[in-house]
This record gives sequence, C-alpha cells and structure tokens, in this order.
Amino acid sequence: MPTTTQHHPWRLGPRARRGLDVLLVGGVLTLGLVGHGLSGQLGSALFTVVELAPLFWRRRYPWAAFLAVAAASVLQAVFVDQPTFGQLAFPVAVYATARWSRRWQGAAALAIGYCGAVVASYRWMSTFAPPGGPSLGSLVPYTVTIGAIVTAAWALGFAAQSRERYVASLLARAEQAERMAEREVELAARDERSRIAREMHDVVAHGLSVIVIQADGARYAAAKDPDVAVGTLETISTTGRSALTEMRRLLGLLREGDTGVAPQPTLGDVRHLVDEARLAGTRVEADLPDPMPEVADGVGLAAYRIVQEALTNVRKHAGPDAAVEVRVGVGREVEVEVRDDGRGAAAGSDGHGLGLVGMRERAAVHGGTLEAGPAGGGGFAVSARLPL
Repeated sequence: MPTTTQHHPWRLGPRARRGLDVLLVGGVLTLGLVGHGLSGQLGSALFTVVELAPLFWRRRYPWAAFLAVAAASVLQAVFVDQPTFGQLAFPVAVYATARWSRRWQGAAALAIGYCGAVVASYRWMSTFAPPGGPSLGSLVPYTVTIGAIVTAAWALGFAAQSRERYVASLLARAEQAERMAEREVELAARDERSRIAREMHDVVAHGLSVIVIQADGARYAAAKDPDVAVGTLETISTTGRSALTEMRRLLGLLREGDTGVAPQPTLGDVRHLVDEARLAGTRVEADLPDPMPEVADGVGLAAYRIVQEALTNVRKHAGPDAAVEVRVGVGREVEVEVRDDGRGAAAGSDGHGLGLVGMRERAAVHGGTLEAGPAGGGGFAVSARLPL
C-alpha cells in the first residue's frame, strides 16, 4: 500500500552545527585576541575568552550559557572600562536563550540585557565624562542602541522558536492524518474482504449443493432411465457454468485492471433460484410478485443472496423429502421468507458455517433485520426485512 512521503524542513546536521559554532566563536575570538593583543589590552583579551567560551554549549545548555556570559560581562564591567570583542557574545547568548530555552528564561534574558545596556553605557561613558559623571543626554543614545541590539537578538530567537513549534505541530498533525488514512484504508479493505467472502460463499455453496444433489440423482437414475441422467447432467452443466461465471466476476474485482462489470443478480432472479431448486428435485412452493417490482440494486442483491443461501441450507440440512415455501413481498420494504418442513432445526452443525452470519450481515448493511430458527410445527424458517 503506498504511503505519503513527508518533507521535513531543512536543518543543519550535527556536524554542520558544530562547524558553525567553531567558525563563529573561533572567528570572534581570533579577532579579539589579535586586536586586544596588539593594543596591549591583556585584561580585555582574557575577558574576551571567558565571555566567548560558553557559546560552545549554547545549543545544549542555552540558559546556563547565557548566565555564564552575563556573569563574565558583569565582571568585565567592574575591571575593564572599555568595550571588548567578547561582549559580542551577549546578544548571541540572548538569541540562544530565546530560541532553545523556556519562554520565561527568554524573557528574563531580555530583562537582564536591558539592565546590562544601562550599566554598560554608564561604564563606558564614565571614561570620557567630566567630573560628576556622564549626563543623561549622553547615556540615552548608547543605552537605546545596545537595548535595540538585545531586543533584535531576542526577537529573532523567539521567532525561530515559534516557527519550530509551529512546524512540529504541523508534522504531528500530518502524521496523525496519515495514520488515520491508513486505518481507514485498512478498515475499508477488511470490509471489502468480508463482502467478497460472503459473495464467494453464497456462489460456491449454492452451486456445489445443486451439483452434488444432481450428480447423486444421475448416478442412481442412469441404470434405469438414461434419459433422466442426460437431463440431470445438463442441469449440472448449466449450474456449473453459472457458478463459474459468478466466480470469475468476483475474482475480477480482485484483479487489477479488471472492472468486474458483469451484471449482478437482482430481485427478479429469485424466480430462477426457485426453478433451479425444482430441477434439483426439491419441492418448492413460491409466492412471488408477478411481475417482480424494481428495487435498488443493493437491496435486490441482498434479497437474492438470502433466498439463495436459505435454499442451499435446505438442500444440505433439511433432508431429501423436505418441502420449501418461498415468499417474497414488496411494499414499503422487501420481505423474504423461506420455510421448510424438514429436519434442519435438528441437524447438527460443525460450527464452521458462514451462511447465517452472511445473511445477517447482508440484511444489516441495508438497515434490515433477519431472523432464522426452528419453525412452529417443525422445520426451519428464515425471515428477512429489507427497507427500501
């Protein structure tokens, strides 16, 4: 059975992610060490290493990496009064926290970033400010700029996390829909197998029961009246061909490229079942509408199969001298009744029969009912009602 192929969003593999981390941290670290080293700023170079190193673990432990970067930034503000290359780690850590941590941790990183923007602006501007400290007018531009950088980093991380959650929910829904579709296909296939099994059971059981009875009769009649044997063999041939035609139709439904469009039996074909049973030697009294009214194809087929299976059971279980009454009535519903006076009610069963089960299933499919059991005064009766 073909299955749908899901296309997951493109993502970097583990090796590519490690390579990106090494490139990012290594590149900034190299610039910082070279720049601060040439300037003789050994303290700035040391803090650059301390601030950038936690970024190697920002994917697995984003919150812990952010706290380490923030702590290093606080120490750097105490001991170094100038910006360092290592401070580029702060917005990267804020982004990582907003993307891979819980929402409250991302919000906390944003708030800490705003506080850091105020502290960093004051610390840097104090170096160039006159005695008495920097003015508010000189602090605002730096604070807003640093705060904007922190906000942008947080917003990008938050958006990436929201997108990943949305994509994950879509994939989960797609997988659930695929499982439901596979389940529906499986149930449909199971129902179709049951339907075909019922059809094959009815066709094979009915045809073979007629053939067996006719063959037994021909065997005994051949010695006394060859003409009877010739007629019986003709009936066997006709029944076999009919059963073979129906069997080919059913098998055609299972064969790819075959539509199986041979006509299905209808309610009008019940008369043929009665004639066939009489030719097989069963005494049948029929009460059938003349002409037979037109009904829905599915209801007509169900009624035909019920009569067919009931007559098959009469031949198998009722005994050789049983008489059968077949009645079909059509009004607001199709009423089918097959009653015999044989010993079917007392006949043993091997427990493997599917006939009654199949008849009840056929009736239930069309919202009808079927009752089967011993009849009053002896014999066995099958009664079905199929709404139109």
